[in-house]
Amino acid sequence: GKYHALVRPAILTSALGYSMAGLSIVIDVGRWWGIWRIPLGGFPEWGKYNWNSALLEVALCVMAYVGVLWIELGPAFLEKWKATSRNSALVNFSEMGLKFYDKALIWIIALGLLLPTMHQSSLGTVMLLAGDKLHPLWFTPFIPLLFLISCVGMGYAVVVWESTVSSRVFKREREDSMLISMAGAMVIVTGLFLLLRFADIIISGKTMMMFTSGFMSVMFWLEIAVFLAPMVMLMGVKQTQNFGTLFRSSVLLMLAGALYRFDAYIVAYNPGENWSYFPSTLELLITLGVVAFEVFLYIVIVKRYPILSGNRAAGSAA
Repeated sequence: GKYHALVRPAILTSALGYSMAGLSIVIDVGRWWGIWRIPLGGFPEWGKYNWNSALLEVALCVMAYVGVLWIELGPAFLEKWKATSRNSALVNFSEMGLKFYDKALIWIIALGLLLPTMHQSSLGTVMLLAGDKLHPLWFTPFIPLLFLISCVGMGYAVVVWESTVSSRVFKREREDSMLISMAGAMVIVTGLFLLLRFADIIISGKTMMMFTSGFMSVMFWLEIAVFLAPMVMLMGVKQTQNFGTLFRSSVLLMLAGALYRFDAYIVAYNPGENWSYFPSTLELLITLGVVAFEVFLYIVIVKRYPILSGNRAAGSAA
């Protein structure tokens, strides 16, 4: 029951988010019509992969991860078809599929946990290629690990946010106890991120840059503050059982991870003299449109399939 009520909505959010992000990339990158060749080994030129490319790993892992996420949601679709379909062939297929998932789902979920650790760290690896074009406060050999650790905190924050909003909108009971029980782990994760961030800067001799880099120093300390605030807020949540504090800290944790990535990829990155970049109004509007489309698809799917239900029977009949 708890799997259906908490994990399925989180998987759906991730599946839609990565699918929409993939759609955005397909639209945005040059020669997008050739992107289908990536999972096929560069067909028709087999074996032409650049195995030293961090972006190749990102592309392969994201594509595989999106597929695994939708496979993880398979039971929700099968349960609905089994309960409501008048097509006997579809009902039999659903029954066979559910039997398969009863045995294989644990391994599918394990794969779904492994793949994002690979592409999230590789997103940090991409910025290693920037070299001295990336400000020293962000450039570090540990940036892949920092991207990965911050992603863990963001993932938890997204689950809290999604559970809270969907519970309010669809008038369903929240999984407060389960979400609050994981707050302590997020304190450790966020603390580890901050410890590694400061340790790397101090050991590499960049301590003074935290105070003498002008605007970059301001952005650095803003990042630290946005990471530190939710960590402090989460320290007492397990004792007070205050879900309002948990929700506010999760929003800050999402903002912290997003700000760290935004700084590393745009603010702290200097492409060279006479070059600068910031998203244009049209790019921002397209991004908002993609997010709006994702929300629309989420609403449609959760209303038609047992994503938010607490147990299989009730969800199937809904």
